[in-house]
Amino acid sequence: MKYLLIEDERIASERLQGLIADIRPNYEFFGRADSVKKAEMLLSVSHDIDLIFLDIQLSDGISFEIFDRVNIDVPIIFTTAYDQYAIKAFRLNSIDYLLKPIDPGQLEEALLKFEKFGGSKPSSSYINNFENFLNSFNHNYKERFVIRVGEHLKTVPTEMVNVFFSQDKTTYLQTSDGKRFIIDYSLDKIEAMLDPKAFYRVSRKYIIKLDAIGDIISFSNSRLKLVINQFAEDDVIVARERVSEFKSWLDR
Repeated sequence: MKYLLIEDERIASERLQGLIADIRPNYEFFGRADSVKKAEMLLSVSHDIDLIFLDIQLSDGISFEIFDRVNIDVPIIFTTAYDQYAIKAFRLNSIDYLLKPIDPGQLEEALLKFEKFGGSKPSSSYINNFENFLNSFNHNYKERFVIRVGEHLKTVPTEMVNVFFSQDKTTYLQTSDGKRFIIDYSLDKIEAMLDPKAFYRVSRKYIIKLDAIGDIISFSNSRLKLVINQFAEDDVIVARERVSEFKSWLDR
C-alpha cells in the first residue's frame, strides 16, 4: 500500500511518517510534496499511489488548487489545523479529516476507515454524518470578556489575555500588561470559548496563551513549569498527565 504525503512542514511530515510506520509497517512511503506545484507534478506522472495524506495550506497556496489541475481519484486523508475547510475536504474523495497535532489513535481509526472502504470513496451518508459532527464544534471563539472596574463595565479583548486562572473559588483573567480582573465564568466554560490553537488548559487551575509563555522549565515528577509574561505570583505547572499533549500542542 503506497501513500503520498502532501505537507509543507518537514517536522509534521516526519512525525506523520513515523506514526504510520508504527501503526502500519506494511505501508510504503511513496514521497512528499511540499507545494501545490510539486504535488501536481508527482500526481501527473504517478499512477500507483493508493492513499494521499493532504495538508490544506501549502507553501504556495491552498491544496484544493491541485484538484483543479489534476484528475485525482485516490482516497484522501486530510491533515490540518484548520477545521473550517473540513466540509469542502470531505467532498473531494476524503476518507477522514485529522486535526493537528495528529493523535495516533485517530490516525489508526482513519486508516481502518480507508481499509474498510477498500480504496473507494466513502458513502454520502458517511460524509453527512461527519458534517453534522463538525457543525457541533465548529463555532466562533469568544472575542472579548466583560469585566467590572469599580462601578463601570469594560471589555477586555481575548487577544490581550495572558492567563485565565482560578483562586479561592473565583475566576480571574490577567492581561498582557499585568492587570487582573474577576470574570463570571468557570474555567471549564472559558476553555470551551477559546481558540485551542492559541490557549491551552495546563491544569485544573490555569489556561494560558501560547504567546504569553516566556520560558518552559523542567520541574519535579516529570512536570513542566511555565514562566508567563507579567504573571509572577504563582507557579504555573503543567500537570504530569498533560505534559505529552502540551508538547504536541506547542509543536503543531
